[in-house]
Amino acid sequence: GLNKSTPQRKCYDPKDPSLKFVDREDDLDFLCEDFASPRAEMSCGHAVTPTSLTNWCLKLLEDGKNSFVCGASGCNAVWPYEEVCKMALLTTEEMKHFKKTMDINAATRRRVCFIKCPGCKSPVARQNEFNLCVSCKTCTEKGGRLYEFCWQCQREWKGPKPRLDRCENDGITGCPSIRACPTCGSLLEHKRNHCKHLTCPQCKIKFCFVCLKTFAECSKTSGISAPCSSGVAPRQTFIPVWSKENILTRL
Repeated sequence: GLNKSTPQRKCYDPKDPSLKFVDREDDLDFLCEDFASPRAEMSCGHAVTPTSLTNWCLKLLEDGKNSFVCGASGCNAVWPYEEVCKMALLTTEEMKHFKKTMDINAATRRRVCFIKCPGCKSPVARQNEFNLCVSCKTCTEKGGRLYEFCWQCQREWKGPKPRLDRCENDGITGCPSIRACPTCGSLLEHKRNHCKHLTCPQCKIKFCFVCLKTFAECSKTSGISAPCSSGVAPRQTFIPVWSKENILTRL
């Protein structure tokens, strides 16, 4: 679990007038069970403890994020870095680690990424991160018409553009159109989307729709559009139940 990164349990000062204390469960308690500290409210209205907040933000940084989004189900509020520093009771060393990792992640996201064109196999850059439709200059010149392909499934583009979420190529071959999230059990539909990785809106865990492994596990042995090394996971016969233990084992 992520608790190893914060061995010292943190605790809010119940007399701190700048904090809004609440008498309810920690909305991020799937990352730790910290009963020592009072719960305080973030700007978005969700309750946290300094330990659970630190662990959640560390997870976001480990996932390559450079901003902090609330981990409570259905909330997409972005917390200012200053608020995170205060509410997570970050130490000087933790603040240095957070800032350094944020800068590295931001620089990584700004880099121009290249992928092989499915037509001519030459490297093509994706200039706009908000558009999955990518054009190949070489294929366009050779074919005498604009050649565009999907950045994720790497097939010739089909559907309206620009698009961030998906193209309209046929779905994943041999895979059920509806899966239960392997972490929390939420039923998710993969509508005509050949791209196999998706993030569950309920528990925020990213997993592969084909092999049902986490994104991190799947990515170790296969690329974004490459066949999974373990093949297509069989149709599920039971729906996983949301639990703190299940969340922690998948992190």
